[in-house]
Amino acid sequence: MAALGREHRHLQPLVEMGNKLQRYEQELAETRELADSDDPEMAQEAKAEVARLEKSIAALLEQIKPALIPHDPLDDRPAIVEIRGGTGGDEAAIFAADLFRMYTRFAEGRRWRIEMISQSDGTLGGMKEAIFKVKGEGAYGAMRWESGVHRVQRVPVTESQGRIHTSAATVAVLPEAEEIDLKIEDKDLRIDVFRSSGPGGQSVNTTDSAVRITHTPSGIVVSQQDQKSQLQNKLKAMEVLRARLLDARIAEQEAARARMRKTQVGTGDRSAKIRTYNYPQNRVTDHRINLTLHELTKVLNGEIDPFIEALKVADVEERLGEQ
Repeated sequence: MAALGREHRHLQPLVEMGNKLQRYEQELAETRELADSDDPEMAQEAKAEVARLEKSIAALLEQIKPALIPHDPLDDRPAIVEIRGGTGGDEAAIFAADLFRMYTRFAEGRRWRIEMISQSDGTLGGMKEAIFKVKGEGAYGAMRWESGVHRVQRVPVTESQGRIHTSAATVAVLPEAEEIDLKIEDKDLRIDVFRSSGPGGQSVNTTDSAVRITHTPSGIVVSQQDQKSQLQNKLKAMEVLRARLLDARIAEQEAARARMRKTQVGTGDRSAKIRTYNYPQNRVTDHRINLTLHELTKVLNGEIDPFIEALKVADVEERLGEQ
C-alpha cells in the first residue's frame, strides 16, 4: 500500500498536466474556427487567443517531458551515507567533520532524521569516518548527488605558516537495501567477533561485542562496534553490507550507461572529484555541471539545494537526450 501510495503521488501531477493539455488543445481547436469568422473584430480576438493558447501548450509540453521519465523507486528510500577523510591527514578528518555537519543541517532543514551507524573520531575535532542513515521522503533521491570526492582548499588549523593546503574527503551515498533486493547466502559470509575499542564506557574493551562481516564473493568487509551488543552490531553491519552490495549493482548499471554519456552527472563514479570548497575565495564549485556559488558559509550550513536541483535538471536533460 505504501509503494502504491508513493507511485500515485508521483503520477498525480502528470495526470493533472495531461488533463490540462487536453483542455488547452480542445480550446485551441474551437478558437481556430472562430478565427475564420466573417466578423473582423471576433476574428482578431480569436487570433490573439490562438497565439496565447499555443504559447501555453508549448510551455506545458516542456513541463511534461521530464515528468514522463520513469521515477526511480530507489529515490524514496533512506540513504546510507559514508564519509571518510582522504588525503590531508588531520585536516582531511576536520573537513570530513565539516561535511558531516553540512549534511546534518541539510537533513534538519528538510525535517529528515539522522541515525548514526558508526563513527570514528580523529584529533582536533575531526572525523576519520562517519556512517549514518538519512530517513525521510526522497532522502536517497536528493543525497545520491553527493557521492564522490569533495576537495577543500584553505589554511588548515594545523598550519602555522598560513599556507593554503588542499585536502579531500570521500562521500558514498547508498540506497538502503531491502531483503527482497538481493539474497545473501549464509555460506558467503565470514563473521568474526572481537573486542570493541574506544574511549571507554559500557561494553567497550570488556566483551567481544564488535563484529566484522566479510562477504566472500565480493570481498566487501564491514565492521561495526558502536552498538552495545553483538547482535545489534551484527544487524547494523548487515544493513551496511546489503546497501553496499545493492550500490555495487547499481554502479555497474550506471557505468554501462555512462560510457555513452558526455558528463559525469549520474555516472556512479565514486572516485571522481565532484566539488571544491575554496575558503580564500568564498567559493564552492561543482565540477560536474560547472556551477559556482560564492556562498561558502551558507553551503557548509547545509544550503546545498542549488547544487542538488541543478544536478537533477542536468540529469533529466541528459536522459531526455538519450531517448
